[in-house]
Amino acid sequence: MFTGIVTDLGTVREVQPIGGGHDLRLVIGTSPGFLATPAPAALGASIACSGVCLTVVHLAADAFSVDCSAETVAMTTVGSWTPGRRINLERALRMGDELGGHIVSGHVDGVAEVVSATPENASVRWRFRVPKALSRFVAAKGSIAIDGVSLTVNEVDGDVFGVNIIPHTASVTTFGTLQPGDRVNIEADMMARYVARLQESNR
Repeated sequence: MFTGIVTDLGTVREVQPIGGGHDLRLVIGTSPGFLATPAPAALGASIACSGVCLTVVHLAADAFSVDCSAETVAMTTVGSWTPGRRINLERALRMGDELGGHIVSGHVDGVAEVVSATPENASVRWRFRVPKALSRFVAAKGSIAIDGVSLTVNEVDGDVFGVNIIPHTASVTTFGTLQPGDRVNIEADMMARYVARLQESNR
């Protein structure tokens, strides 16, 4: 489990096909100390990579490797990652850690498209278009994870929703490099999913 509070900007160093199919092994570089604090990362640990929960299969001082199944490649933005791409990183939540965002599983629900980015006072209003099947899980003032970043939904108009990004968030996440037309990983709030299922079962 994660909180959606990004703690490092990683860089994809290598993308290697494995297994003779569409599976991939990624080597991701990190900032010094990311894998060492607050406790050393271990093989088998989970790390959220732009919102995708991936398992560490190899460790170095400033890098780690993960394997991505064909399903993950198909259902997330991982298939478009190339060396040099920056990605948001968060290590798994530990008992006693501060829950600064919201509960995020790292199980991506789908991919959204950046529609626009408009300055709004001291922040920027970003708008995204989600697949219609996901739009019912997005509610104004609800939580959502975009590329692993915990955010509050400020507006909803059909399958388009908006969030506001302050300068600090833009500087420590990949929001600083996003452009209209880019694709991002979306994870709906768990509570929104459960409420939607309850409503369906009561019909």
